[in-house]
Amino acid sequence: MKPITLLVVSKPNQSCLRLLEKLPAETRIVVGNQVDMFRDAAPEATVLMNLMLPAALLREVWMMCPNLMWVHSFSAGVENSLFPELIESGVPLTNGKGVFSRSLAEFAFCGMLYFDKKVALMNQQKSEGRWVNIDEVWELHGKTLGIVSYGSIGQACAHLAKAFGMRVLALRRRPGMSQGDPLVDQVYGPGGLKEMLSASDFVAVCSPNAPGTRGLLGAAELAAMKPSAVLINVGRGPVIDEAALVEVLREKRIRGAVLDVFDKEPLPEGHPFWELDNVLLSPHSADHTPGWTDNAMEFFIENFERFRTGEPLENIVDKRVGY
Repeated sequence: MKPITLLVVSKPNQSCLRLLEKLPAETRIVVGNQVDMFRDAAPEATVLMNLMLPAALLREVWMMCPNLMWVHSFSAGVENSLFPELIESGVPLTNGKGVFSRSLAEFAFCGMLYFDKKVALMNQQKSEGRWVNIDEVWELHGKTLGIVSYGSIGQACAHLAKAFGMRVLALRRRPGMSQGDPLVDQVYGPGGLKEMLSASDFVAVCSPNAPGTRGLLGAAELAAMKPSAVLINVGRGPVIDEAALVEVLREKRIRGAVLDVFDKEPLPEGHPFWELDNVLLSPHSADHTPGWTDNAMEFFIENFERFRTGEPLENIVDKRVGY
């Protein structure tokens, strides 16, 4: 096989780019964040990677590359790597699914414990220098976790839930794929969303921003939740109707929310989430563990070796579905 030309759409100062030195020495690697930086190499390029830059830039680079055989999204979400020409083409798209799942699941459980162990109240009493017995803190054991979109993040949540002795309900587009899963007590198809929400003490939303997921949890779905339930979003912000969520949180119609993702990021100044006392907020950083970008690059390097040797690629995305 002749030497491979790899184009990487990225800010040039990303530390994980140094790991590309592990690729075969004859690999031609071009990194840039402007179209002109790829013009000379584009005709020979067979691999294109998007390291978290906008889809419009990726598309411009794509249009200059007549010989591409593979496109990779560094992140698990592919909304920044999908555009009509790629969707219609026969070129496979892969993503970083699974690389960040464990840390996101841990954040989801951080949020559950935050509410059940009344961490906010403990911190308030500490800051005020008050020693007041807290009448009730709760256990996760015996409670029910509902998982919206039972992919790699959802499965990581289910593993932790079972360790805590929780009951697990899972919703996925193709429920048959989880029949017999020992981590799941009951699996639902898309039509069972409200039923699952009404039975859950915690709801972990793990959905990508893809066709059919925007506004998946709107006013009617939030109304189906228990007043004591906590909503957790470690998927993508647009999956939940943000205005509807603000309303139910303000009116205390659910116990609280744990949010790592939002409709608009950074979260705008003055947004209600900043002031609501029943929201635990992360600035889309729940998976920023030490070496998180290195881990994602290592996955790409492993997949590159599969591509180079003619083996099947891992994490091939259904481009029309969006994940």
